[in-house]
Amino acid sequence: MSEKLWGGRFSKTTDEMINEFQASIGFDRRMYREDIAGSLAHAAMLAKAGILSKEDCAAIEKGLRDILAQIEHGEFSFSVELEDIHMNIEKRLTDAIGDAGSRLHTARSRNDQVALDTHMFVRHAVVEVLGSIRELQQAFVETASANKDVIMPGYTHLQRAQPILFAHHLMAYFCMLTRDFERFQGVYARTDIMPLGAGALAGTTLPIDRAFVAKKLNFERIYMNSMDAVSDRDYILEFLSAASILMVHLSRLSEEIILWCSREFSFVELDDAHCTGSSMMPQKKNPDVSELVRGKTGRVVGHLMAMLTAVKGLPLAYNKDLQEDKEGLFDAIDTVKFSLAVYAQLIRGMKVRADVMRHAVEEDFSNATDLADYLVRKGMPFRQAHSVSGQAVALCIERGIWLADLSLGDYQKLSALFEEDVYEAIRPETCVSCRNSYGGTSYEQTAMQLNAAQELMTEEQDLISALTKKQEVL
Repeated sequence: MSEKLWGGRFSKTTDEMINEFQASIGFDRRMYREDIAGSLAHAAMLAKAGILSKEDCAAIEKGLRDILAQIEHGEFSFSVELEDIHMNIEKRLTDAIGDAGSRLHTARSRNDQVALDTHMFVRHAVVEVLGSIRELQQAFVETASANKDVIMPGYTHLQRAQPILFAHHLMAYFCMLTRDFERFQGVYARTDIMPLGAGALAGTTLPIDRAFVAKKLNFERIYMNSMDAVSDRDYILEFLSAASILMVHLSRLSEEIILWCSREFSFVELDDAHCTGSSMMPQKKNPDVSELVRGKTGRVVGHLMAMLTAVKGLPLAYNKDLQEDKEGLFDAIDTVKFSLAVYAQLIRGMKVRADVMRHAVEEDFSNATDLADYLVRKGMPFRQAHSVSGQAVALCIERGIWLADLSLGDYQKLSALFEEDVYEAIRPETCVSCRNSYGGTSYEQTAMQLNAAQELMTEEQDLISALTKKQEVL
């Protein structure tokens, strides 16, 4: 007869290779706090419902808290034979307190138990990610504020396009992170649903009180359908989706940082503490953090694809395939949190080369649109002004000079509308300050973005604080 806790109908022990193949304790042990918290709430509910005696409930509570202390002090030995965190804890509890421990699993299945643990774990992870997003947002705001007058070339197609403020460029990433923050808020809302009480798939015949458990564990809602409760992994898919989009944003940032700190650009210089060298080439200073984040993006996106593939053909309700939800999820959580943390350090530590950026906008044609707009303000139709500005650029290319180097006589040969004030109109500072439409790169608009960002981050911190308090269930 099998010694497994579920082995009553089995006449043979499980093959050792099968034990290792199906065991999840190697990775799901990190959910021990969630498992213990869920069991404490479940035991309290069973006692309230008269299903469990007060004496047994007290013994279970003490036993679980002893196990919590053992795990956190590194004194708990996990067994592959017992498959997962749930069975490891239950076996240790039963060994410690006897029959009372074996009554804990009354009116629940590992199906709804693992679903509960994962919901609680993801809920906690989302709050941590929200905090990490906000920290990187703060780094962007700090760096943008410290360099609010720095002008740089803006690019399209990786070609010089129009002069912009460096702060405006950084705030674009702040805005991306704002959407990431909102997406993870949505993940939290759809994770904050309690599955416990669904049983294996059909509920239970015992008089349980699911609302009591939900209140104990601070869940906003309870799954209405027991089959949905044990088979739903939408919240994990949403977490991985939000994480993938976030990592794509960090990957785009990585690409720009890698370009900016190259000799060809030299727009920024990364702190030595955030770079590595070459084993052969003494002069090298490599942007490894950015390269690794760019590379790790594929891993997180891969976890999303793996999870979508795992659930796409599953009939209701629980299937063992769903055990595959955790390794990729855990890795994605770790990768996202670490990537956000190292980027907050990198952004705060990098040196902004304002002189190089300024020199760049003085030796390009990114003010050509402003030259056309100058003629528009003088009354010329834009399409005609565009053509005249293009002719001016062609003349400069032919002579090997820039628009600011053309004489007034040269300009007036192209159009009689040109006057001495054309040179002021195409100065980088003028190009930037005149782009004062809402959301534009002007000094005024960028300052408004920075002020709005500070207000938003205050709201974000209030939310994070409230959600953090909500996680305190042990």
